[in-house]
Amino acid sequence: MSAVQGHWREVSEQSLPATITSTSYFSPLGRTSSQVIIIVERKEDWASYFPSEDILTAQEYLEQSRESVPGKRIQVINLCRSYKYLGHGYYCSLLAEARGHRVIPSVRTISELTRKALYGLALDDLDKTLEKALSNHLYSDTEGFTLTLYFGKTHIEPLQELARQLFELFPCPILLVDFKRTDSWHIEGVKCGALHKLRDDQEDQFANSLDSFSRKVWRVPRSRQLARYDLAILHDPHEALPPSNARALESFIRVGKGLGIDVELIEKKDYSRLAEYDALLIRETTSVDNHTYRFAKKAESEGLVVMDDPTSILRCTNKVYLTDLLKGHQLGMPATEILYKERPEDFEGVGERLGFPLVLKIPDGCFSRGVIKVESQQALLAATAELFEHSVLLLAQEFFYTEYDWRIGVLNRKPIFACQYFMSKGHWQIYNHKAKGQDINGECRTLAVHEAPRAVVELAVKTANLIGDGLYGVDLKQSGDKVVVIEVNDNPNLDAGIEDAYLQDDLYSLVLEEFVRRLELKRRGQAW
Repeated sequence: MSAVQGHWREVSEQSLPATITSTSYFSPLGRTSSQVIIIVERKEDWASYFPSEDILTAQEYLEQSRESVPGKRIQVINLCRSYKYLGHGYYCSLLAEARGHRVIPSVRTISELTRKALYGLALDDLDKTLEKALSNHLYSDTEGFTLTLYFGKTHIEPLQELARQLFELFPCPILLVDFKRTDSWHIEGVKCGALHKLRDDQEDQFANSLDSFSRKVWRVPRSRQLARYDLAILHDPHEALPPSNARALESFIRVGKGLGIDVELIEKKDYSRLAEYDALLIRETTSVDNHTYRFAKKAESEGLVVMDDPTSILRCTNKVYLTDLLKGHQLGMPATEILYKERPEDFEGVGERLGFPLVLKIPDGCFSRGVIKVESQQALLAATAELFEHSVLLLAQEFFYTEYDWRIGVLNRKPIFACQYFMSKGHWQIYNHKAKGQDINGECRTLAVHEAPRAVVELAVKTANLIGDGLYGVDLKQSGDKVVVIEVNDNPNLDAGIEDAYLQDDLYSLVLEEFVRRLELKRRGQAW
């Protein structure tokens, strides 16, 4: 028996039923059962590892019945020798997707890795991580090397973060990554590796990584209590201004337990675990160009119920979209113009048309960042020069001062909370990032929805409904009879002590019950 076989026998005896040698489990409480199927092209490709009934050859899998067991989640790990187009490996992934199985690698990943023109753009975002990883001169005496990754893991610790990010981009059991140094290090190429080509020492690394991966994806329930569904909450414990504070996250977990929902906090590093859950709630500041959007897209593609959904993130994080939407539906908003970097002649008359002071905004700013109030034409020119470094177009908006902004929370087209956010002390915005301590943001006051002005609530709901049926926070200003929309947040704050001040636990119940409603409809094959 080889060392690898010994490894797998030991793991199997100690870790049942979570490991790959016995990956199925069925909860007596009625939860869905789960199974991992490993596909190899030939039986001998698995000869170094402990035998298992869950190992199928490509031919066996292709000839399997298309019928699937209701309620059973199946994860397929495709370890075929090649994924070439219309070959065995390709067809195994293709039919896995057709059968509703979650498969790694997916057909999309296989296709992307066939041509650098397809995957090259995704590598651009890794340059900073790559430079940081190789700054310790591990490879100072070479102009290039190849790194083999197993389920996003490497034994070279300085490169582990890079390995994780590559696995997020290209989920594949074995990845071969070619690095090359010219003026600086860059990734020359990425391709799928093959199980049957691994050396003895690599087989040990593969075995450990596979065991770790399968445990993450198909874990044994931590509790004997009835949990109808698993909900992941994406958060960043180090975020300075998170959309939910620690107490609020604790409330989600506690209230979820009472509703039969197993709520678990996850972080950016848990991207590969998404298939483990039924639903995803994002409680981290969203952006199209960071991991929160990738999480939303991944969750949606895996069939999870997700808030914020990718479409809502796209629509809400860009104020240009909202401006056009509100104008098109003739809903109240401050007088607004779009300024284009390539048309500086338009800057001359904007002050006369909107009046000074006016406000300049970058389209995707949040928490009052990228927003500048200008008092004169000279200040306008200086501010546009600064902001055009971040965007090719800006919004110029009339200055509409109020003592506080309204925030109306809307969930599934209905208002659920109403807050007054007062301006930061001595400042014209809710957030003053130059201030210190408690003066960074103003005070808040939460009311019952029926206590807020009817015109404010109605405009908020109309606006949110143009975005979708998710969870939104609509910011508005009111002066006399005039009510205007400032922005719509796809990721509104739900903080303990603020937004939950009136509803208390009922606020968290409303959100969690909406997840349950959608999951039940999904289970019955209906659209919500």
